[in-house]
Amino acid sequence: MGYIAHIRERDHAIQSVRQHLLEVKTLAEHYGAKLGVAHIAGLAGLMHDMGKSTPLFRDYIRRAVFEPEQGAKRGEVDHSTAGGRLMYERLHIGAPKANRLRYLLSEVVGNCIVSHHGYLHDYLSPELESDYLRRVRDKDPIKLDYETARDDFFVTVMPEAQWQAYVDEAVRELEAFCVQPSTEPLESRIMLLTKFVFSALIDADRTNTRLFEEGASSAAPEPEAAEARRMRFQSYYDKLMQHMASYLEREDADSRINRLRREMSAQCEQFAERASGIYSLSIPTGGGKTLASFRYALRHAMRTDKHHIVYVIPYTTIIEQNADEIRRIIEDDAHLLEHHSNVVQDEREDDEYLDGLPGTSQNLKLAKDNWDAPVVFTTMVQFLNVFYARGTRNVRRLHNLSKAVIVFDEVQKVPIPCVSLFNRALNFLKQHADTSMLLCTATQPALEYVEHKLDKDLDGEIVQALDEVTNDFKRVDVHDRTADQPYDTERLAASVLAPLDETPSTLVILNTKSVVQRLYVRLKGCGVPVYHLSTAMCADHRKSELAKIREHLDREEPVVCVSTPLIEAGVDVSFHRVIRSLAGLDSIAQAAGRCNRHGEKGTGQVDVIRHAEEDLRHLPEIRAGQSSTEPILIDLRGNPELHGGHMLSTGAMRLYFQRYYRKLENELNYPIPRLGQTMTSLLIESRTSQDSYYDAYKAHRQKGPLNLFMTNAPRTAADHFEVIATHGVSAIAPYGDGKRLIAALNSGLSIQELGRELRAAQQFTVNLMPHEQRRLSENGGLEALLDGKVLVLKEGAYSKEYGLNVNNDGRFEAAIC
Repeated sequence: MGYIAHIRERDHAIQSVRQHLLEVKTLAEHYGAKLGVAHIAGLAGLMHDMGKSTPLFRDYIRRAVFEPEQGAKRGEVDHSTAGGRLMYERLHIGAPKANRLRYLLSEVVGNCIVSHHGYLHDYLSPELESDYLRRVRDKDPIKLDYETARDDFFVTVMPEAQWQAYVDEAVRELEAFCVQPSTEPLESRIMLLTKFVFSALIDADRTNTRLFEEGASSAAPEPEAAEARRMRFQSYYDKLMQHMASYLEREDADSRINRLRREMSAQCEQFAERASGIYSLSIPTGGGKTLASFRYALRHAMRTDKHHIVYVIPYTTIIEQNADEIRRIIEDDAHLLEHHSNVVQDEREDDEYLDGLPGTSQNLKLAKDNWDAPVVFTTMVQFLNVFYARGTRNVRRLHNLSKAVIVFDEVQKVPIPCVSLFNRALNFLKQHADTSMLLCTATQPALEYVEHKLDKDLDGEIVQALDEVTNDFKRVDVHDRTADQPYDTERLAASVLAPLDETPSTLVILNTKSVVQRLYVRLKGCGVPVYHLSTAMCADHRKSELAKIREHLDREEPVVCVSTPLIEAGVDVSFHRVIRSLAGLDSIAQAAGRCNRHGEKGTGQVDVIRHAEEDLRHLPEIRAGQSSTEPILIDLRGNPELHGGHMLSTGAMRLYFQRYYRKLENELNYPIPRLGQTMTSLLIESRTSQDSYYDAYKAHRQKGPLNLFMTNAPRTAADHFEVIATHGVSAIAPYGDGKRLIAALNSGLSIQELGRELRAAQQFTVNLMPHEQRRLSENGGLEALLDGKVLVLKEGAYSKEYGLNVNNDGRFEAAIC
């Protein structure tokens, strides 16, 4: 009897180890080719399940499927170490310096293989332990039945001579990768290469297994031809241009604002002819950057044969808005993916193991979740998770960021601790992955002025004569009221209500949820429609509230909206008046973009105030933004001609960001206080040149030389990584269609159906902070589905008016501690 990789759940059909390995190899090669590392990725695919070629594993999987009463324990047989051990045994020999490339290849591919059910192991941890060596060098080969697996591999999968020739090709690819020009140190590039290969392996393995389980051909799908991609993007482009032409038929087509929008859109078209790189699009707020950037992306994708267009947006608030706008234009919903959040909670421990056993856990992992779509909309959290968060679900998507156009909307919202990590990821994509990136915002951050600089292209700004355009787009007067007495809730409410006859629509943006809710409760019932927006509401809920607000605005009816800063990042609304609590200059500019957005109201009014009741003790970035803004406001109060004559000039913004990053320079590398290190040091900085590490390792482990080129600690880094501190977990809210989705997930679904429903559920998720999750668990407001991998809120824990209710009592708690 041959060796078994998987046994299909519905009919107990068998996929052999040989079939699985060769098919995963082919698919991994296809993914790896985008980076010029087809053989490196192919090696990982070829050998990842080599350890299943043993009587021990065959007996285990048959017993688990056909004799469940015998109590086979998932993961009791280690099948992922053998392939990594073979790489180490054959390539990690001789003097390290003389065989550098073979050592590197062994470490890159071997770690991917032994980690493919959890996350990459540390080569050398802060405690001077090497989990990688523990797996590939120190594990008992007899317990693994290693020799049986190795011998069967060379007999049934690939003859040894052919394997050696394949390895030689992989070595040549690695050498070519290492000598590519780059601004990044080699250690950083090799670490990100390892993650790319890991991504290719994970996606190839999951995809092949899913196809087998679905009864489809499990051979690698035919890659889409370049001409087919070009024709699809061409059809999108034609529809976009037809849509933009329709604007010329409007009464206001020849207004100053609309003429400027057309000019900047045309500049995007011309700029798309340039080579791949990192560029900026500094269209002022209200300048139509969504369609202008899409025009650039389509033209550039056609010219340079990019496979994907990915929009990365700071908040889920505007994913649906921007995605809906593009969806209406391209009329191809099947090829546009919105990825708001991970509905399924990521693995936090080793999952040894997708053993091929049927069940909910396997189905969740196999559900298609790899960003393999022509157009993708996602968040900054999800983008950074792809590179740095633990678990296989996140990193699986990484390879689809190669040969792509990535548009970063409101790029100034990159979280401060992630600035260096963000720059490293973009530099890797530009220099090695043939990816172009467009940094879109009216307030460009100074990412090229920090220690770990962004490799932004020289002369890379698309908008010409930017200062003139900014002045021409002036639609509001920004009034600095910060020297006045600070506002409390009562005084602010009076300030909102008094001028409603003259300025019927007012938006108030405050820095914390508690003061937003307090003001909302105070204004509610004032005789004017009042709306509340915050991250306590799921995306579909916010979308519904924004639709109601827009109806009032379109009819020029009185309306008040009180919101946290989430509304600033590109939400397409236009109020007569905006009140903004003091924050960073970029936030003030973005708030101003929600006022008189289309220049239809003459000159709008924006007031910048101090709020007496905001507690910013745990919001250091807002405090740093305030302190970096205040000197500019003081300068302008003393001399209105300074800084280009107004607080939102490009010169003032550049000065603001330089000050802002200097104030927070100790935070830019993602410090990990518990370890006394940073994420960048764990992932990037080499320790091989420091003899003290070798000496300490020998003394600590009482073993021979370390003999490692890679000394990074990717698992330790991932264990400590959160894009937003205490970001928590996602739960599906029983709002709108969320109720149906919760019921559907609680029933038996096929892998294909499960993937579809999980994607749909993203618009109905709410993020829970750790203390909120604990409180809901205690009061019964939270339920776990699908073996605890998916969380859902009970009816009493979600309000149709306010969103999340941690009391689970069906009532709204006005003040949140």
